[in-house]
Formats: sequence, C-alpha cells, structure tokens
Amino acid sequence: MELEKRLKLLNKPAVKTVKMKPTFAEIKQNSYGSTTNRLPTIWSKDGGCPSGTVPIKRITKDDLIRQRNMPPPEPANFDDKFVGSNNNIEQKGSYYPFYGYKRAIATPQYDPKFTKFSGAGMATSLYNPHVEGQQHSACRIKIQNGSDILQVGWRVDPTLYGDNNTRLYLHYQTGEKHCFNTLCPGFVYVHTDIPLDMSFEDNLSQRGGSTREVDLYIYRDTGIGNWWLLLGPDYTQVGFWPHDILNELKGFATNVDWGGVIYNPPGLPEPPMGSSFFPFGNSSFDAYCRNIVVSNEDGDSVGVYNIVALTENKFAYDIQFEGLTEGSNTFTYVFYGGPGISDP
Repeated sequence: MELEKRLKLLNKPAVKTVKMKPTFAEIKQNSYGSTTNRLPTIWSKDGGCPSGTVPIKRITKDDLIRQRNMPPPEPANFDDKFVGSNNNIEQKGSYYPFYGYKRAIATPQYDPKFTKFSGAGMATSLYNPHVEGQQHSACRIKIQNGSDILQVGWRVDPTLYGDNNTRLYLHYQTGEKHCFNTLCPGFVYVHTDIPLDMSFEDNLSQRGGSTREVDLYIYRDTGIGNWWLLLGPDYTQVGFWPHDILNELKGFATNVDWGGVIYNPPGLPEPPMGSSFFPFGNSSFDAYCRNIVVSNEDGDSVGVYNIVALTENKFAYDIQFEGLTEGSNTFTYVFYGGPGISDP
C-alpha cells in the first residue's frame, strides 16, 4: 500500500511546464563541436504531450523496489581543500574510501581568493563499463557546499535503471535526504523532449575509434538562486533544483569535481570505470572530461587550469590532467578510468 501511494504521487503523464526565465551571465562558449550533438527524444503514441506540458517517466513498482536496494549516497564529509604543486597538479595517492565508493576525480586547486562557485560544466565521453548486481560505474560533475550536493552525468546502474545501458542521471542530496532523477519530488522538469534517464546506447564511444560525448552543465540562476541543468552545446534548459529544497546550496557551492566514480558492495570485485582501461593521455582511447569550466560568484565562466587529482586505488583506477592542442585550439582534458580489480 505504501508503494501504491508513492506511485500515485509520482506518476503524472503530463505535467504543466514552469514558465521561468533564469538569469545567467554569459556562459563560456566551447571552441569545439560536440560529437554527440543530437539528443534522443521521446514521443507518445498520440503525438506527444499537450502544449505547455512535459512528459514524465512513469515510475513502476519495480523502480521503487529497486530503489530500496540502492546503496547510501556518496558521503559529503571529505576534505575539499588541497594544495597544487608547481606543475599545476598534485596526485594524492589515496583518500579514505567510503561505503564501497571509489573515485578518480579532479577538483580545482584550492584558492582562498576563489571559494564561491555558481556553476560548472564539461563535455564528457560516453562509455559502457561492465557492472553486475548492485555495482555501478559513472562519470559526473559534482558541486557541493557542506552536506548539499548536486550531480549530473552518465551512469551504468542496474539497480537504479533495471538494465545495463549507459544513461543520463541527476542526483541531489541535502542532509539525510537524497534523490535520483524524478524518483521523488524535487527537480522541476521543464523540457519537452529530454528524458532524465535517457539512454546513450546508440551514442557510445568506441575505444580507438569514434568518440561520442555530451555537454553537461549545472548553473545557478543569478536572479532567484535556483540551480539549473543545461544540456548540449546550445545549453538547453532541462530543468532546475529549486533553491528552497536546499540548505547550504541556497547560496554558492564551495567545491566542484569532475571524473569517475564506482560502487561495489562489500566482498565483491571493483568494476571498471570509464573506458575500462587506465588512461595514458589519448582522447581516442581514454575516457575524459574536457573543457572543464567553473563560474564565479558573479556568474562569469572561468576555465580550470590548476587542479588536484585524487584517486583511491591506483591499482584499479587512475586520473591524468593535460592540455592538448588540436589544430589551433588547446583543450583542457581530465583523463580517468581503469579496469577495476577482478578479485575482491
């Protein structure tokens, strides 16, 4: 009966869109064209939702049952203040593993003069690392202030989705409350064509072959303070997290990171991350986040050139940071990934 009540609350075939015009400073334009510039769309049999509404994925009882088997979210309480070395990167060999999570991430070098972030963005290559059971493997942007966390990225997660496809995901966490996609009220969805769990099955990178990527951004509306999800090279406004469901992120973020994260239950091997191979600085072979960018408290976008790289298990995953020249352009790349560990 509890599940049936939740299904009635969550399942609304067509929801009225919220007519809002967020205020952003000029977002730093990418100097390249995304190789995944066509986003999947969904249509109903009768030709789509009525004008002024958006489609919402119908939540099933199986979705809610699987949600009960989800592991706890990544903990918020790890140190986010590190000092970079002279060559613009500090490789911190390990930091304390939390609840089965392991990461290979990059975060801006700590600068006491730049401690407030109003957004972050990246273009990330799309892969499909193999996972089983309750394992998952993902790439994301994460912004944080205290116990408030917002994430967006791609994820292979049979527990969340019921399949092994590479899918878009978003997640918010505030205190003890957290939620994926639209499995609970929170994220306000305003776009008519982009499902929040859309599959990238037909847009995956082939290691050593074609590379596919998607542009992802989280930006704070400088007028109201809502946090918006923007997707694609044209910064399509997908929806927003209202500022009034958050605590510390009612203001600015104090930490940003990009890269990979895996989860494995106790006693099981660690799954692959990214391309499933260690990175060696080649965008045709490595999983990457490129053109990483943050925005300051005025909403102005700033490129990131000094970072700290962190990984918990260098025998399973690694991360590199490089500026690569392609033609007349130089791109900032965070390469990450690894095969995991085959024996627990």
